[in-house]
Amino acid sequence: FIVSSGATERAEYHVMSHPQTFPRGLAPDYREVAVGTTLGRRGKNLFTPRVFQTLSRPLHKATAVFGHAGGRLVVPNTGISLLVPHGGIAEDTTWEMYMSINQEDSSTVPEDGAEIFLSPAVTYGPPGLDLSCPIAMTIAHCAEVAADNWTIRLKRQIQDRWEEVMSVDEETASCYCLLEAQRCHLLLEQPGRYVLVGEMLNQEAAKRLRLAVFGSPDPSNSLGFTLRVYCVDDTPYAFQQVAVGERSRGGRLLEEPKIMLFKGNAFSLQVSIQDVPRLLWSIKPFTTCQEFSFSQVWASNRSPLQCAFSLERYSLSTSQLSCKISVRQVTGEEQILQIYASVVENEKGVAPFFTQSDCTITSQTGSKAFKIPSSIRQRISATFDTANANGKDWQLLAQKLHIERNLGYFACQESPSSVILSLWEAQHQDFGDLDSLASALEEIGKVQSPREAATLGCSKEDSELTKLGLPW
Repeated sequence: FIVSSGATERAEYHVMSHPQTFPRGLAPDYREVAVGTTLGRRGKNLFTPRVFQTLSRPLHKATAVFGHAGGRLVVPNTGISLLVPHGGIAEDTTWEMYMSINQEDSSTVPEDGAEIFLSPAVTYGPPGLDLSCPIAMTIAHCAEVAADNWTIRLKRQIQDRWEEVMSVDEETASCYCLLEAQRCHLLLEQPGRYVLVGEMLNQEAAKRLRLAVFGSPDPSNSLGFTLRVYCVDDTPYAFQQVAVGERSRGGRLLEEPKIMLFKGNAFSLQVSIQDVPRLLWSIKPFTTCQEFSFSQVWASNRSPLQCAFSLERYSLSTSQLSCKISVRQVTGEEQILQIYASVVENEKGVAPFFTQSDCTITSQTGSKAFKIPSSIRQRISATFDTANANGKDWQLLAQKLHIERNLGYFACQESPSSVILSLWEAQHQDFGDLDSLASALEEIGKVQSPREAATLGCSKEDSELTKLGLPW
């Protein structure tokens, strides 16, 4: 098997998605979404989107059977993955494990507005799962974490309530959280449903929005063409919800999506259409600017925010539409999406906008699931789990791999080095090389004594270590 690279934050667009990625009958229907009221000369009304119908089953789920060799589980195109370490499951034992994203989870967001979901709510199991070491889960999030404007927490659902597990900057022995710009890597020991939530510390706190424009001819009017503008959380899963709906209705992505920072300053979001060729196209009066309230955008994980612009060409001979879509937060950032689109319906059945490739492989077991060869992993763990006279232990390994906080978590593990390497695997699942690990071990190896090198069983003839570029 080949592990899908679909669970990443990169935005790539391809022609179709395999039906297995999106189970038939589960695609949300976007045709009943109300188009909002507009901004015109007579006053300002706020766009009020309807919440999509709640699904009774997970929209995205991956299942696989894992044994002692471990492996990786990926929910394609969502930014969600799970790493089961080698040796985490007892020999002669197998577990059928799963990960899922339930769309109805978004309805449980606290109503007081203090906290918002920054990621999808992800479940892994089964509930009675028995592992000898933590699993590593990766979840994509939409928080702008460059500045300290957020308090971000990991929460776990207990019955109908979300209970705090830890703050991401907290020191705790119960779990580990490594927050990156677009993803969060978690080391967990207890199956269940988890989510990242955020509470802004000031009005400079911002979340990333992904802006996308889709278009399709109006089926009831041969001269009509509709532009649909989406403003969703910048996570692969949020965009997939949009993509599934647009694929079902034959929509086409008209411009590569753009990212916008939306600040927690209580100001609304305006979407307007500009530079429509007036001699070729008409648009209904007073419909050129539409607006989302702050609260709708701030908690937009409840449902994808959408507004639409209905245009009509004066002649069938007009085959092109050029215009601009402006998306701006009042007193905030603005993004312009430039549209150059063919309005001739000549691409039926093609939806050229899916993230990543036609991803149907959701699991990978055994050695192929890991970047680090098993023999090297065992040598590293055997060497660094026990401190030596030169202070070369798992804490130094963590430091060289830029894991410098909450080290007490690793101290509680049977093999701290092995858990550190699981975290490294989660961080580097999308890259095909071992450069960062090789560099870290090389720095340690420069002052490694011959006896310590012998402990690793290292030699220049060792082909696996040569691949790592180590100096032995």
